[in-house]
Amino acid sequence: MQATAPEQQRRGAAGGHLRQRLLSMASDLPSMQKLQLQLAAAPAAASLLPALAVAALILLLATARRCSPAGSSFLDAYRSGVAIVSTPPSSTPPPRAGAGAAAAAARVPPGCDIFRPGEWVPDEDSPYYTNLTCPLIQEHQNCMKYGRPDTGFLKWRWRPAGCELPRFDAAAFLDAVRDTSMAFVGDSLARNHMQSLMCLLTKVAYPKDISKTANPEFRTMHYESHNFTVAIFWSPFLVRGYQPDRRRHMWAIHLDEPDAAWAASGGAAIASFDRVVISAGNWFTRPAVFYEAGRVVGCHYCLLPGVPDLTHRHSLRMAFRAALRVLVTAPGFGGTVILRTLSPTSHFEGGEWDKGGDCRRTRPLAAAEARARMAAGLDGDFHAAQVEEFARAKAAAEVAGKRVKLVLMDTTAAMEMRPDGHPSRYGHWAHENVTLYNDCVHWCLPGPIDAWNEMLLQMLLPGYAP
Repeated sequence: MQATAPEQQRRGAAGGHLRQRLLSMASDLPSMQKLQLQLAAAPAAASLLPALAVAALILLLATARRCSPAGSSFLDAYRSGVAIVSTPPSSTPPPRAGAGAAAAAARVPPGCDIFRPGEWVPDEDSPYYTNLTCPLIQEHQNCMKYGRPDTGFLKWRWRPAGCELPRFDAAAFLDAVRDTSMAFVGDSLARNHMQSLMCLLTKVAYPKDISKTANPEFRTMHYESHNFTVAIFWSPFLVRGYQPDRRRHMWAIHLDEPDAAWAASGGAAIASFDRVVISAGNWFTRPAVFYEAGRVVGCHYCLLPGVPDLTHRHSLRMAFRAALRVLVTAPGFGGTVILRTLSPTSHFEGGEWDKGGDCRRTRPLAAAEARARMAAGLDGDFHAAQVEEFARAKAAAEVAGKRVKLVLMDTTAAMEMRPDGHPSRYGHWAHENVTLYNDCVHWCLPGPIDAWNEMLLQMLLPGYAP
């Protein structure tokens, strides 16, 4: 029976009061400060929500409150600043998986090299997440929030030659790392890598900040449901490096002294981790004086009389040698060292990074063009040094009978093809008065870097043979 006009007015008023009450309840929930409840205007006859829908919405709000970590955390510093429209998964630990759970994850066939050669192929199912569903994205890599106009760069996946790289499976990853720990050691690209992983894992779980310091460069996160700990150690040179005089923009790098930030007491700071992912590269392009045994042995672009220019190729090589040495010999460490190779430094076009260079491409490069670029530039030299030092360290560990396992994560060739995946100018609002150069070093999230964790998952599965 059709409602009378006064009755319709009463229902409309009741619906308005109900919407206001629900919005008021949401504003009282700390974890919902960025959640937008969008209640669209409805015809007066349908403005009163059914009781069941009201109960469901209240239950949703209560669940979100239970899932939110108490108090502030380092994640707030990395928040995207956009509405979080998905509720975090329940923090209740799922039933412990059986022994065959990890084996159920999709795998590449034996003998397939997941790193090279290969190509990026169209993928309409990408991306795995967005800046709306993952609140863990570093602001300067939050390209979609800051207005990047194209989305085509998201619609590609890495396909190795001769096989398919399975899509990332968050549940399988967490099962593979259950009751273990993983440390990322390196520069801001190591942090970029770790944040990509955390965004991918949001389909299953959110981490809790258990850091013992307020420094955002050194964070430790814990996934209670799977007893998995992941941490980031800021160490851009892997060895001791500092600026004696900031006005001169000259660095001092002690090539034989691993950085105490992660390698204090002969590696004791890192020995408690089951897996350590090390990476570095971009910081070695800076002018620097090199030290060994406390003495000046050379430099890169220092222009000091009597000091030989050994180039930044030498410093990167020796830094990796020192870092791998301490990991192999660290007391009590018997885990896995994963060396992730160079993320490209060569994607600036039209000028250097500080002279108007930019990266405005919207699709991947062809493999042949990427190989030519890599062979002709610094990336090829840096990559070769990393691979050679990895082989040297692995051979030394085997001869010495060390329990440490060394694995190479050779992502460079794949990433050389992706100059379209960087933030460029979309790491801040266009109207902001900030001194930031076009970013052609870090990677948008979501973006091509998510393939690193597809590769990493395969490396963690039992039976993986590089």
